[in-house]
Amino acid sequence: MTNTILLAALGGGEIALIALALLLLFGGKKIPELMRGLGKGVKEFKDAKESDTNEFNKKDI
Repeated sequence: MTNTILLAALGGGEIALIALALLLLFGGKKIPELMRGLGKGVKEFKDAKESDTNEFNKKDI
């Protein structure tokens, strides 16, 4: 919930400034690699969470 409040507080100019800073820090070639790694991490987290939930539900049955 706090993430949505934070994002709502940021306007278009602030988001553009953050994107420009990231582009300058990491360069155009590195950002897709970072996002790909972030996506893989999120996918692994979701898979582990679902697996844990399935195991928990099997124990209840």
